Amino acid sequence: MEQLQAGTNVLFILLGAIMVLAMHAGFAFLEVGTVREKNQVNALVKIISDFAVSTIAYFFIGYGIAYGMDFMQGAAALTEKNGYELVKFFFLLTFAAAIPAIISGGIAERARFNPQLLATFALVALVYPFFEGITWNGNFGIQEWIEGRFGAGFHDFAGSVVVHAMGGWIALAAVLLLGPRHGRYGKNGEMYSHPPSSIPFLALGAWVLSVGWFGFNVMSAQTIDAISGLVAVNSLMAMVGGILAALIAGRNDPGFVHNGPLAGLVAVCAGSDLMHPLGALVTGAVAGGLFVWTFTLTQNRWKIDDVLGVWPLHGLCGAWGGIAAGIFGLEALGGLGGVTFAAQLAGTALGVAIALGGGFVVYGLLKAVLGLRLTQEEEYEGADLSIHRITATPPYDR
Repeated sequence: MEQLQAGTNVLFILLGAIMVLAMHAGFAFLEVGTVREKNQVNALVKIISDFAVSTIAYFFIGYGIAYGMDFMQGAAALTEKNGYELVKFFFLLTFAAAIPAIISGGIAERARFNPQLLATFALVALVYPFFEGITWNGNFGIQEWIEGRFGAGFHDFAGSVVVHAMGGWIALAAVLLLGPRHGRYGKNGEMYSHPPSSIPFLALGAWVLSVGWFGFNVMSAQTIDAISGLVAVNSLMAMVGGILAALIAGRNDPGFVHNGPLAGLVAVCAGSDLMHPLGALVTGAVAGGLFVWTFTLTQNRWKIDDVLGVWPLHGLCGAWGGIAAGIFGLEALGGLGGVTFAAQLAGTALGVAIALGGGFVVYGLLKAVLGLRLTQEEEYEGADLSIHRITATPPYDR
C-alpha cells in the first residue's frame, strides 16, 4: 500500500507539472498575440529559452536555496518513494519559470536577448527561491515571527504572491529601467497606440493559461490525499468573476476580456483552499476590474509602457489575492479560517519588497554593465529580424 501511495503521489504531481508546463505555451501565445507582428518570433523564442535557463538555475541553485535539497547525490537516494522529490522539483520548477515568462510580456519589443537570459538565471537562482523558501518552507523563521505577531502564518496556497506578485513587481522594475518603446509617447504627453497583432493568438494564450491553471492550483496540494474540490470550484468562480468584471469594465474590449480570467485566477491562488466559492467569485471580480482600471491608468496617465500589463495583471492582482485570502478565508465570511488579515498584509508586503528590490538590483546591474535595450534602429526593424534574422511570416516567392 505504501508503494501504491507513493506511485499515486508521483503520478498526481507529475500531471500537475505537465499542466503547468503547458501554461508556458499560453504565456508565449498571449505575448505573440499582443505584440506587433515584427516581434512575434522573439516572443516565442524568449519563453522557451527562458524555461531552459530557469531549469538549470533552479536545479543547481534555486531549489536548494528554497528547500535545502541537493541533487548531487546518488540516483538511489533520488528515486526514493518512486522519485517523488524529483517530480516535486519538476512541478515547482514550472512555477519558478513563470517568473521570467511574466517579465517577458512587460519588457517586450525593446529588450536585448542575452541580458534577459542572464536576468532569468539570477532571478530563478536567487531572488525567487529566497521568498519561496520563506513562504513555503519556513526559512529564516519569518513565518514563525508573522504567526507570533499576527496570530497566523502567511498563507499562499498556490502562489498569488510567491509567483505572480513576485513576477509582476520584478517586471515593473525592469520596465521602468528600460523605458517606453520608441514612438509610444510623444514629447507633449500624447500617446500613440501599438495595437495587438493577433486577437486569435491572444485569445488562444488566455485559454491555454486558464485550462492549465487548474493544474497550477489544484495540484498545489502536492499529494493525492490532500486534493480538494474546493480549490477547483474556487478557481472556476474566480475565473468567471474576472471575465465578467473585465467584460463590463473594459466595455467589451477583447484584450481586457481575455485577460479577465487570468486576473481572477491570479488573485484566487493564495486562498483557493480556504474561501467559500462566493468569496472566490468576489475576489476574481475585483481582480478583473482592478486589471482594467490599473492597466488604463499605467499606460495612459503614468506613461509606463508595460506591453502586456503584467504589473497590473500579476503584480497588483497577485497582491490583492494575498490580501483577499485574509478577508474571504475568515470563518466570518464563510471561509475555513486559519488566516488573519494582518498576517496576509505583512506577507504580501514582504513579497512585494523582495521582488521590487531584487528586480532593481538584477536589472540595474545588467543595465550598467551590458545594457538592456535594443538600439532605436533595431527596435524599429523589430526584434525578430534584429535578433533572430527571420520574421514570423517570411515573404516567400510563389
